[in-house]
Amino acid sequence: MDKKLQNVMLTLVGVLALFLLLIYVGGNLMGIERLQTGENPVLRFVFVIVGLLIAFFVYYFTRENKIWEVGTREVVWMAIGAALYAVFSWLFNGSVFVVPSLSQVALRPAIAVPMFFGYAFGPVVGFFTGAVGNMFGDALTGFGLSPQWSIGNGLVGFIAGLALLFKERKQGLNTVLWVSGAFALIGAIMYFLNRTLPNMLYFDVENNIFGDAQITAFAGISILVGFVLVLLVRFFMGSNVDVAAAVTWGMLGNILGIGFAAISDIWINGFSPAAAIVGEFLPAAGPNLIFAAVLVPLLVVAYASVQRQSGR
Repeated sequence: MDKKLQNVMLTLVGVLALFLLLIYVGGNLMGIERLQTGENPVLRFVFVIVGLLIAFFVYYFTRENKIWEVGTREVVWMAIGAALYAVFSWLFNGSVFVVPSLSQVALRPAIAVPMFFGYAFGPVVGFFTGAVGNMFGDALTGFGLSPQWSIGNGLVGFIAGLALLFKERKQGLNTVLWVSGAFALIGAIMYFLNRTLPNMLYFDVENNIFGDAQITAFAGISILVGFVLVLLVRFFMGSNVDVAAAVTWGMLGNILGIGFAAISDIWINGFSPAAAIVGEFLPAAGPNLIFAAVLVPLLVVAYASVQRQSGR
């Protein structure tokens, strides 16, 4: 078996095995509440497998590219990225830093971690960072596990890493930018057409329960705000192609990865398409995009500075 194929398959199967181990052994056999899923666990894993297959097929049709090489260096970055994402996800999901005035939207600046790791070290590293990091972050937070959402986070980092498919980082950037903009516009239109739908991600911190409050105007338009910020970064920092590419591909990863997770709940939780988009996708993807526009460029610039100082 080709070494690249073997390593990619080992990574994807390893993610699936880790998820099964946490939920079946930890959640079911040991009865640890924070390691349990909600209803329809089998269907949740159906979407986990779908997400893994999406990643595999993208690899298969571009398998000649060197970005799919996974060695010791990449494994180390996977572990570091997943650990960082898990810890920062826990910190900003209400366990330590509580923001009552904005509790309707989960503020997740940590989303910049899988985006950066995917862009800097490749899509396989980005996928593992997002998927495993999110899974352990949810376990630490104690809200229960949603493996299909962890796979969605994995796709965020995975897609961000697809920028490396192009030798010239500027290649395809405008296409990625405007495709992302079209999705953002569709999401915002869905909000304005369904403003009375409840926000499925609303969390009542004081009572420790999920609520059904209507989505705020900020959450509804935040995906457009994020797109405008990415647009500004793309053109005002166009001379730094790494910053422009990282934030643009990270935006697409955020929209498609979080969109995948939200849409899966149409079947898993019985939501209507409008409820999944307005009640789940927008409150998650919108703020993510704002943080990506601000934080991903900082991480890319800082990493480039470290590389220059180390002589690489």
